[in-house]
Formats: sequence, C-alpha cells, structure tokens
Amino acid sequence: MKTLLFFFLGTLFLTAQETLQLAAGESSPKAALSDVAWIQGHWKGEALGGIAEEIWSPPLGGSMVFVFRLVHDDQVSFYEIGHIIESNGSLVMQLKHFDGALRGWETKDETVDFPLVKISPNAVYFEGLTIKKISENEVQFAVLVEDEEKKEEIIFKYQRVRTQP
Repeated sequence: MKTLLFFFLGTLFLTAQETLQLAAGESSPKAALSDVAWIQGHWKGEALGGIAEEIWSPPLGGSMVFVFRLVHDDQVSFYEIGHIIESNGSLVMQLKHFDGALRGWETKDETVDFPLVKISPNAVYFEGLTIKKISENEVQFAVLVEDEEKKEEIIFKYQRVRTQP
C-alpha cells in the first residue's frame, strides 16, 4: 500500500508552500490545546484519488485524539491514529500509520512526530504539517511528504460531516 500511496503523491504538484520547518536551534512556541480546539469534529474530502476522512476529539486529558482513513476503490488504503499533546508548554502532533489490515508501518515504539512551528487563531503549523481553518465547516491540511528523490506537499480539503440527530 505504501507504493500505491507514493504513486498518488507523485502525481500531485503544488505551487504554494503551505508547510513550515523550525530553524536550526529554534524552539517551539508556547501553545495549549485550547488554541487548536477548532480542529475537533468529523471531516471528509477527496484526496489521493479516494475519500479521506478524519475524526478529531475535543481536548481531554492533555490530548486531542484523531483517526484518519483513506478509501480507494471501496477499499481502505491506510489508516493513521494519533494525537496532539501538550509538551513542555507547547504542542506536538504524533501519529502512527497502519495498512488496511491494521499492520503498522512504524515499529512498535516509533511515532512520526511534528513539533509546533507557529500558531495563529485559524492555523497551526507543525513541522511539515499545516492545518488551516477555512470556515466553520471547512479545514485544509497540508502535509510535506519526502522520499529519497523529492519533497512534495499534499493538500487535503475537508468538509465537516454533519451527524443526524
């Protein structure tokens, strides 16, 4: 499935730089989960040739938990599970990837970590991953994906999923 993912990633080209990196020796700014609580909710959109979906919990216990899945041709391509946590007066996003059968991509104790670079009322910039609030019902995620040969940003545009009462 990783090969499929990188095939899709290789077909996308973006002109705007959406993601940021910390400069050498730079520390993450002060921030709290309350600064990013607007991310909570159920989000869905088209990306990577399929349907992408993220479900984010409200802040509780020092974290905001999320799950992600990408469905392509009516089959799950991969999942992510992760969280944003408060750490040393700032925020860190951590995640793990799983294939459609829940076999992990990372080793048992390994996570993919994104330290905070910058925060504003409607955007949070982690290293290589940006989340922007476009409106109450729309968010955009930009993810920097690297392989041996190139770096590319992938954009996920999501709409809020409304649950039926």
